[in-house]
Amino acid sequence: MDRRNFIRSSCVSCLSATFFSSAILTACTPTLYINGKLDNDGLIVDKDQFKVGNKGSYASFIVVRNENLLFPICIYRFSENEYSALWLKCAHQGAEVNVVGDMLQCPAHGSEYNNRGVVTNGPAVSNLRTFPVVVRKTELFIDLRKQS
Repeated sequence: MDRRNFIRSSCVSCLSATFFSSAILTACTPTLYINGKLDNDGLIVDKDQFKVGNKGSYASFIVVRNENLLFPICIYRFSENEYSALWLKCAHQGAEVNVVGDMLQCPAHGSEYNNRGVVTNGPAVSNLRTFPVVVRKTELFIDLRKQS
């Protein structure tokens, strides 16, 4: 192999390894579990729960667990004023869905969903249940009475 082909193939290998490892590291981001405050109509979450450290960075999602909820709710943060709230119950047969970065996976039969709850891989044919998120000054209100 000449020098030019060696460099070209090495660069392709390095770029592939970099892309693959960054995808793995994104999926290995620790999940932030919090307890939300339930009121009569929904769930209240402090927006500061998304803050990570003191440098002004934010987690892309948090998972809310509460003993009064049958399944946890994952809240994705897209911007300061845009969020999605997903009930982590698989639409296929009702197993609890795992959050893996920007996707959700069902451990029972392999269904996959994106961070908006849309099914991307079956056997599920329905999307995850989603809830409207109202952004208030310092908190989020997830309306559990409605489905968005």
